[in-house]
Amino acid sequence: MEYDDGLIACASDELVIRRYSLLLRPRRIAYAEIRRVTKVQLRGLQKWRIWGGDVRHWFNFDARRPDKQVALVLDVGKHVKPTITPDDPQHVVDVLRRHGIEVSEPA
Repeated sequence: MEYDDGLIACASDELVIRRYSLLLRPRRIAYAEIRRVTKVQLRGLQKWRIWGGDVRHWFNFDARRPDKQVALVLDVGKHVKPTITPDDPQHVVDVLRRHGIEVSEPA
């Protein structure tokens, strides 16, 4: 395991988002499925959304999200983008880049 904070894990061939689905089951996304990732600052309602989403983003269950500052939006080619808030976002960004995934950061 390259990274694991209990909710987000970076394995050798996939990203695992725990407590993701309606039944709080994990979602596994092969690195090859991720087109790009955008690093964003959490603001407003996003910061207080501990689970669920809007018409464009889906957040896994994370009761610690209100204390976090950064989210990673995963473009997997679908309308709704999985959005994660790892405890150490820079570590996850580094892992994703090592797997050849483009990560854009705010200027």
